[in-house]
Amino acid sequence: MPEPIAFTRTPTARDLRQDLLLAGVILVGGVISAGLSTIAQVYGEEQAPMWAALLVVAGVCAPLTVRRRWPAAVAIVIALVFFVSVTLKVPEVYVLNITMFIALYTVGAWMNDRRAAMLVRVGIIVGMFIWLVVVMYRDAIDGAEDADLAAGMFSPYVAFMMIQLLLNGLYFGGAYYFGERSWLAAGQRSALEQRTRELEAEREVTAAQAVALDRVRIARELHDVVAHHVSVMGVQAGAARLVVDSDPAEAKRMLAGIEDSSREAIGDFRQLLVTLRDPGDGDDDEGSSAFGVGDIARLVEASRDAGLPTAFAVIGEAVPVSSTTGVNLYRIAQEALTNARRHAGAGAEADVRVRYDPDAVELEVVNTGRVIGPPRPGLGQLGMRERALASGGTIDLGPRPQGGFRVRARVPVGQGATR
Repeated sequence: MPEPIAFTRTPTARDLRQDLLLAGVILVGGVISAGLSTIAQVYGEEQAPMWAALLVVAGVCAPLTVRRRWPAAVAIVIALVFFVSVTLKVPEVYVLNITMFIALYTVGAWMNDRRAAMLVRVGIIVGMFIWLVVVMYRDAIDGAEDADLAAGMFSPYVAFMMIQLLLNGLYFGGAYYFGERSWLAAGQRSALEQRTRELEAEREVTAAQAVALDRVRIARELHDVVAHHVSVMGVQAGAARLVVDSDPAEAKRMLAGIEDSSREAIGDFRQLLVTLRDPGDGDDDEGSSAFGVGDIARLVEASRDAGLPTAFAVIGEAVPVSSTTGVNLYRIAQEALTNARRHAGAGAEADVRVRYDPDAVELEVVNTGRVIGPPRPGLGQLGMRERALASGGTIDLGPRPQGGFRVRARVPVGQGATR
């Protein structure tokens, strides 16, 4: 038999109403049975009067109304009424047997203290069998001179007693077994319901986390796109304003750069919106941008056009990187150059290097400029850290003692990545 499941079983209002209905039905059947048993003289001339049978029926039906509230007390009361009724030869045995079975079953099915439930049932069953043996012995003594009794172990009397023992064994064993099975089934239902509630709670948490991750991803993409393009356009617009009178041709070139930056910004926004509407089945950032490590050279050209002299170098033999890693490194370089244009000051220069190792790719963006203190953590730095971590890498960023800023990100290269 499976191990008992630890849980508490409490009857509902519906269960209690069913107990009242069951007690009422058995009471009606018990009154009819008492009347018929009295007329049938089931105990012969020695049987008790009919009013005693009616009292017995009431005595075993009334406790059934609270059988699931106090199963042990109900079973003990019904067992005592059973003993007294049979001993006094009250003409009612059928309802007694039914209610005794229900009481033992209820102890096994509804009593939360499993050790006490076992002791109550075993105590009643053992008491019943002891009482049955005593009655059999008494009847054997009373009928010792009966010729049928003297026929040995195959006499009708012994056969009848053996049938009684067998039926009682099946009767009490069935009540014990079905009560235990009901308790185990209820425990399994309770465990399943608990697990269902836990899974539902986990599903809600997972859904909330997914929404939060999507919001972070959208915020990071928007910041990268807006900050980069607006910064470039702002620098170019300011430079064009300064030279519009003295060098109209240069001003026109800068205005053309602003126009190109606006087109690129619109293209990036369109790509981002397409990704949000149809994210696909790939990685989180895959598909959110068509950029990769190879497009960092374009960032360098845009940085030069925006007025920040920027050097670019690729060190080592290129190795395949995943599209997610490529996007993240591109965005880190973009944010680093954007910050350099915004904060480095006049006369600053930048240097971008991509270094390939057999098992990793390192991106370093260094710019000169004024000496600054420890930077306040902002959305740009947070986005760069998130992108490096999303690719399983590390990132170091901070001001340089001689002035300017350094960003160094290193991410591992997975096997089977696509360039």
